[in-house]
Amino acid sequence: MPKPKSIQKPKNIRYSAKKLIISLKPWLPYIITGTILTILSSILSIFGPKILGDMTTNAVSSLSENGAINWQSVSSSALLLIILFLLASGFGYLKEIVFGVMTARYTKTLRKKILNKIHRLPTSYFDHHQYGDTLSRMSNDIDIMANSLSNEIAEIANCVTTIIGILVMMVIISLTLSAIAIITVPISFLAVGKIAGKAQKHFVSRQTTLGELNSDIEEDYSGLNIIRTNSHEEQSILEFNKVNNKLYKETWKSQFLSSLAFPITHIFTNISYVIICIIGGELVISGKVPIGNIQAFIQYVNQFNRPITNLSDIAATIQLTLAASERIFEFLDEEEESETTKTIEIENFKGSVEFKNVNFGYKKNKLVIHDFSAKIKPGQKIAIVGPTGAGKTTIINLLMRFYEPNSGEILIDGTSINTLSRQNVRKLFGMVLQDTWLFNGTIEENLRYGNKNATLSEIVKIAKITNMHHYIESLPHGYSTIISEDSDNISAGEKQLLTITRAMLANPPMMILDEATSNVDTRTEQIIQDAFEKLTKNKTSFVIAHRLSTIRNSDLILVVKDGNIIEQGDHKTLIAKNGFYAELYNSQFSETVQ
Repeated sequence: MPKPKSIQKPKNIRYSAKKLIISLKPWLPYIITGTILTILSSILSIFGPKILGDMTTNAVSSLSENGAINWQSVSSSALLLIILFLLASGFGYLKEIVFGVMTARYTKTLRKKILNKIHRLPTSYFDHHQYGDTLSRMSNDIDIMANSLSNEIAEIANCVTTIIGILVMMVIISLTLSAIAIITVPISFLAVGKIAGKAQKHFVSRQTTLGELNSDIEEDYSGLNIIRTNSHEEQSILEFNKVNNKLYKETWKSQFLSSLAFPITHIFTNISYVIICIIGGELVISGKVPIGNIQAFIQYVNQFNRPITNLSDIAATIQLTLAASERIFEFLDEEEESETTKTIEIENFKGSVEFKNVNFGYKKNKLVIHDFSAKIKPGQKIAIVGPTGAGKTTIINLLMRFYEPNSGEILIDGTSINTLSRQNVRKLFGMVLQDTWLFNGTIEENLRYGNKNATLSEIVKIAKITNMHHYIESLPHGYSTIISEDSDNISAGEKQLLTITRAMLANPPMMILDEATSNVDTRTEQIIQDAFEKLTKNKTSFVIAHRLSTIRNSDLILVVKDGNIIEQGDHKTLIAKNGFYAELYNSQFSETVQ
């Protein structure tokens, strides 16, 4: 199975940034408020070292002049410092709340948009895209984008404010010392930037490998029985270990390189410390700069390099954010199912269906259905048979408007389905498929899925008709029995009968049975057939089946081969013709059928 896409560098930075900015417009009040709170918190924090330095200067001055420390002056400065720190912490806390609320609501909105988009996409989209990839966009990509986004906005505001504020304070204290401190910054910045670039490659590779590893785990978990049946455990472990080892290498390389940023910055900071202490000491001795200012300046130098290093990290994170947003907005920009602007409703529904010269291909230059025509009378049971790949399911897909014909038209009660909305068309049909779908919930909830207003007594009544009531009552919790996530706590036949019961409870005007008995035993098949006969009584119905014994009583059998109807008629007529249908039918039995 192909691996799902992982986060890579954005293919189109301008497109990603534009879409991201547009999506953030409704959240502008949150962003502005959070940014202002961040700036206020940063500004208040910047004054801390200067006040501490002034406290030191006052203490030293009073000690040298009076032989005792002026505690009144020191305590008032300390009180001011405490107030500033409390305010800075308060603004920082409020900022976290604002961005936290924004992130949660922004994430909720995006996930809702993606889910709504899924329901508006044509079936052809899912034929060419992996489900795992769509789920990844809805979970991983949104989490990366939303969480990183709020952190980046706050961090950028904090870093820029801190750099400007500290630079101003350093220049106020001493222009000479500021020049010394600033000279070491670009050297440190270049060194950290080079290392960050190398680390970034490994971070991206780690994300890609992590996606591969998660895919392997999911495949091995879901296909565990197949792996055991084919004695593929050893190979699966080897493949897993290969990806896991790659993830290990990329993780430690990225962590190792990224962790070098701090020691390298620290080295240059310490060098500047030494120079500043020597020159600063001389300035203090000469009386040009108070001793407390040197203390404050050293603290500012220590804080100055930190936001610069953080900005280089943010630049790498922004790439991941833009890459995630690109994948999300690419999905949201996918072409949706076009809908008829003016739709009509079918009144006095009868149930006739007609295919008129229908041509269709999943690719325009490669037709699957060729000039297909058929007339179905109300209440008829229509069987569609033929070899694999003949176009049987494609006919149903066209009838349900999952796809549109290249040419020709399909009529229901003489009305072209193109003049009906897709929702109206699909409400006319109930489908029972080969691949049964039941969700994690009680049996009652699953049965009520097709008819939300059904009462328990109505559910029981239908379950008795489909021979499921006795089985359900034999379960420990009856209709309240929980069906597991993979529906593996009930058999294939029981699942199929539950889907038929669900369809019967919905009571649609027409029915489609698509290979619903191919995975069950003969006895269960007969039970399903009996249930379906009750379900389709007096209803136009379509049956696709490989087991031709199940469709002998059909009113009309359409024999499809290579996208063409090559034979049609009832069972006896087609057997008497001794054509392709008879050949298919007889190949399933050892004796010759008359």
